[in-house]
Amino acid sequence: MARAIRKSSSRKKRLAEQSFPLVRENFVIIGLGLVVILAGYLALLEGSVEGFLPLVVAPILLVLGYCVIIPLGILYRKNEENG
Repeated sequence: MARAIRKSSSRKKRLAEQSFPLVRENFVIIGLGLVVILAGYLALLEGSVEGFLPLVVAPILLVLGYCVIIPLGILYRKNEENG
């Protein structure tokens, strides 16, 4: 009679070793990026077409949010020293 193959224990062990890479600090940074992006879009809502906010501040806030803060929030890893 054939023996049953036990794969569940090694599979459970591999799943237990994997953890979600983002922690609380990552989500705080990503949230800050979303706030900066929202501020950029709100700056675009100013009524004048040739104003300072829609032409200068809004693009800076949007680029900062999308290209700097959000990727930083995804890539940030806390230093864990063994000591």
